[in-house]
Amino acid sequence: MASAAEQLAANMNFSSFAKAKELQQRILFTIIILVVYRLGTWVPIPGIDMVQYARVFEQNSQGILSMFNVLGGGAVERMAIFALNVMPYISASIIMQLMSATIPSLEKLKKEGGEAGRKQINQYSRYLTVVLATGQALAIAMGMNAVNADGLSMALNPGPFFIISTVVTLVGGTMLLLWLGEQITSRGVGNGVSLIIFAGIIAAVPGMLGNALSLSASGGMDASVFFGGILMIVAGLVLVVFIERSQRRLLVQYPKRQQGNRMVGGDSSFLPLKLNTAGVIPPIFASSLLLLPATAAGFQSQSGPEWLQTAVAYLGAGSPLFLALYAALIIFFCFFYTSVVFNPEETADNLRKYGGFLPGIRPGQRTTEYLDYVLSRLTLIGALYLTLICLVPMMMSTNAGLGGTSILIVVSVSMDTISQIQSHLLAHQYEGLIKKSKLRGRKR
Repeated sequence: MASAAEQLAANMNFSSFAKAKELQQRILFTIIILVVYRLGTWVPIPGIDMVQYARVFEQNSQGILSMFNVLGGGAVERMAIFALNVMPYISASIIMQLMSATIPSLEKLKKEGGEAGRKQINQYSRYLTVVLATGQALAIAMGMNAVNADGLSMALNPGPFFIISTVVTLVGGTMLLLWLGEQITSRGVGNGVSLIIFAGIIAAVPGMLGNALSLSASGGMDASVFFGGILMIVAGLVLVVFIERSQRRLLVQYPKRQQGNRMVGGDSSFLPLKLNTAGVIPPIFASSLLLLPATAAGFQSQSGPEWLQTAVAYLGAGSPLFLALYAALIIFFCFFYTSVVFNPEETADNLRKYGGFLPGIRPGQRTTEYLDYVLSRLTLIGALYLTLICLVPMMMSTNAGLGGTSILIVVSVSMDTISQIQSHLLAHQYEGLIKKSKLRGRKR
């Protein structure tokens, strides 16, 4: 017999959505915030010579600038006030996760601090976001303020005032986006920070499709290549959805015990282990580590020594050396980040604490070893899957900004947002059933 939650889920339809007024308000609020974000990506930083900046961006558009431009919805290409996007906060959150797993005081705060401890760690992440955003903004401002070999600068009036104003604008834009994301999380639907990145990627899709269609219509691209690319994207989406929803569920048994005059327990549950525990973090880390030095060297390669030009050519996006290093880094970060976010020893201790055990596996050290055994093999499958998803699009195109990372983010955020919408609908239907039962009780 189906459970109450399954019966409610089966009855969800458009009419139930039409009755959920609070959910409609949350979705509308989320859309308004995302529109505000998109408007901000078109507001350029003051004092920039856009002609010179467009020329420099075009010369270095195949490196890390391309990736950040896609994730930022074109804000980097226009050098808008939201050019840094929420990437400093993403980096700060990952750094805090790593520190929480290695620094005893932060680890204790995370495990024993409860809600107050989590809020404190989030506050540390915000402080670190300001530091990282300031460093990135300062590097950008100094780069645009510099005068090249032709005596030209990307700044209309180079000087300390331009540097200070640019840093303040970029850091302020990042913190404003972070605040908007928090508003979506608390008053809208979905994870606000993730939805902001999602909106930036989706906003770039129409332009890319338009360029592909114009090339196909003008004869610059064969029609079979165009439709083949569409089929490859669809196949990639299907594969990502399948893998991201795949789990290895380990059966957990709880023994019966006597509580007063009753026997309680004897239940069973599942410990779900995802195939891709690390998520989208390994591709982002790997591409950043490879593209950042190549992009920095690319700015100097035109006037630099010959060995620098050779290094840039070998490490260019899509080159065999780049692809090999990219694959190796993705696999490394998959195992490294999985070991940070999932601790087999801690999980085994929690199972033993609550009386749970894996059938056929002794609690304690044997459970830890078994969990590590299963997780290592799942992580290997996830690492190979991420490598395939990220490398195939890059081998088909030298554009490092569009590829597996973007597809992973879009699919993950979409599934998470849909799950939250379904949760709100279930809660609304459950509240409706409770009200009906109370009314029937009063009539009787």
